[in-house]
Amino acid sequence: MTDYFALLGETRRPWLDTEALKAKFLTLTASVHPDRVHNATPAEKQIAHQVYTELNTAFNCLREPKTRLLHLFELERGSKPQEVQQVSPAASDLFIEVGGLCREADSLLAEKINASSPLLKVEWFKKAMALTGKLNALIARPPVGSPTRIHALPCGRLEHIYRELSYFTRWRQQVQDRVVRLSL
Repeated sequence: MTDYFALLGETRRPWLDTEALKAKFLTLTASVHPDRVHNATPAEKQIAHQVYTELNTAFNCLREPKTRLLHLFELERGSKPQEVQQVSPAASDLFIEVGGLCREADSLLAEKINASSPLLKVEWFKKAMALTGKLNALIARPPVGSPTRIHALPCGRLEHIYRELSYFTRWRQQVQDRVVRLSL
């Protein structure tokens, strides 16, 4: 298995500065980018393409917290985390909040279809803006129990964070979908 941390010159750790990671990626790929090697020999182009592909795969993996944690587990343990999933009480509470706001958004979107008069549309718009504010505040909130400084957490704690991050990622996508649909 390729160590994407080593490939991009990063230390193996769960949290990275994504802007610094992007800068490293751009620097490393500058000389092997397909636009730069168009005058090279076919063999040089193939090598450049392979290096560029590996760097691109590494960057795409490490820039997302969930895939970064999964890769870290695979490197450190030699396997993926177990599929047994227990949700913490804080994540359960958040799930209830996300579900309630998503149901409220779905109900409001159903109202939009029936809003035919300009007055009803204005009233719907006011409700949509208020709900959009709640949804955006929910998106901006950091995940419950997410540590601000992680350098040497035990693998068990990291596995717990990975699992809950999976839930948060899915819930965030659902909330963002409702924000987009309310703004149309």
